[in-house]
Amino acid sequence: MTETIVERCEAKGLRMTGQRRVIAQVLNDSQDHPDVEELFARATAIDDKISIATVYRTVKLFEEAGILDKLEFGDGRARYEDAEREHHDHLIDMHSGEVIEFVDPEIEALQEKIAEKLGYRLMGHKLELYGVPQKD
Repeated sequence: MTETIVERCEAKGLRMTGQRRVIAQVLNDSQDHPDVEELFARATAIDDKISIATVYRTVKLFEEAGILDKLEFGDGRARYEDAEREHHDHLIDMHSGEVIEFVDPEIEALQEKIAEKLGYRLMGHKLELYGVPQKD
């Protein structure tokens, strides 16, 4: 992923206001999976005139344009990540809500093998594991 979210929005012809640029930059800088409230807090730290409604509208626009992926991990909060991030899977801590990203070549190979065994060519997948920390 070499282009920023702002650059991809512009390439898709989206009108990029100053506030949308701030929200796009916050998303671009995020290493986690923020929900709208988290995005709002981060964006208003940069521009305190941004409203929560603007964040909701912008996230919806970016999602519809294929810029963002909406993720739902069963906690009632929609979270977002850059749709063009490199492939990864998620492990969700059911106690804290923490989302851990991981890539495991064995899992990737097994999924390919399963699809092939069933007569399919795998085009993509999403894997979400839900767990609780093991007791020591």
